[in-house]
Amino acid sequence: MNRNHSDFDQLLTIMRKLRGPGGCPWDAEQTHESLTRYLLEETYEVIEAIDDKSPQHLKEELGDLLLQPVFHAAIAEEKGDFTINDVISTLCEKLIRRHPHVFGDLEIKDSQAQIENWERIKKEEKGAERPSALSGIPNHLPALLKAHKISEKASRVGFDWEHSDQVFAKVMEELHEFEEAWAGGDPQRMEDELGDLLFSIVNLGRFLALDPEEALRKTINRFQKRFSYVEEALHGQGKQMQNTSLEEMDRLWEQAKKEEQRADS
Repeated sequence: MNRNHSDFDQLLTIMRKLRGPGGCPWDAEQTHESLTRYLLEETYEVIEAIDDKSPQHLKEELGDLLLQPVFHAAIAEEKGDFTINDVISTLCEKLIRRHPHVFGDLEIKDSQAQIENWERIKKEEKGAERPSALSGIPNHLPALLKAHKISEKASRVGFDWEHSDQVFAKVMEELHEFEEAWAGGDPQRMEDELGDLLFSIVNLGRFLALDPEEALRKTINRFQKRFSYVEEALHGQGKQMQNTSLEEMDRLWEQAKKEEQRADS
């Protein structure tokens, strides 16, 4: 390999060799569609590396994620659709166009004004392609994240509550309606009301500047750590969870919480 090339050029050369004659059969067989799952997996692995607060881990995972757009661009280039240079050029043009306060003469007072200006520019770019205020939200977003983005977009056109107290009242209203559906025993109505309850909780988080996806992800991580603590503690006593009382597991769970608090203090 020619070491005079930049690292990025070397990456492109490697990718072309992997997909070319005499390359890797697996890499050569991949399509945009077959790579979709890997794009998602690598994205979540980057998030996990960020949570780990390990620069080395993050560096490695960012490299794995970088491979994905390079892979897709290689496939597109083979089909005559576009090249990686087209991807980069389009991105550069977009960043310059959407930051007129940096690359132009526009003055903005704060980050909120920049967000509003960004959205205005996006709307102008799309023109009549996206007539709805809710357009432009990917269908494959995780449900909590999609709910947050939809409610955020609705808020920008005035479809929103005025105060967080009103949103909290809506949460309690939806909880009561779910209780009624539960008492009625209708699975479909229960599902509908549970969805309404979750959506109202997402809106409460938005009003309080809390990311519901991030909040739930951190809760899941805490649950996993505490559960593992209970498992390991019982294993050290020669016990298994299925043969242990809930009271004893609750006691160990509380110990796990105290260990977390000590570690954080």
